[in-house]
Amino acid sequence: MLGSATMVTVTVVRLSPDSGVAKIYLSLFGSGDKQKALEIIRTKAKEIRREVGIKVKNQIRIIPELIFYIDDSLDYAEKIESLLKN
Repeated sequence: MLGSATMVTVTVVRLSPDSGVAKIYLSLFGSGDKQKALEIIRTKAKEIRREVGIKVKNQIRIIPELIFYIDDSLDYAEKIESLLKN
């Protein structure tokens, strides 16, 4: 289970042209091991997809397969900023 202090934010969702796959990029704050947190989320993908389906069942025809990734763009930006300062 994710730690109670872990905050998960969806930063980007990229939907395939046929709406069959959604690539979801997550920003994880407060998690020491982001890879482990991502694996936990991936094991819950079917449950999350079911919940999404319940919420949007009258709005879209196909509920896409959900594939989760870590969005490390903020970490990368901080690293570049640190390098530029030095």
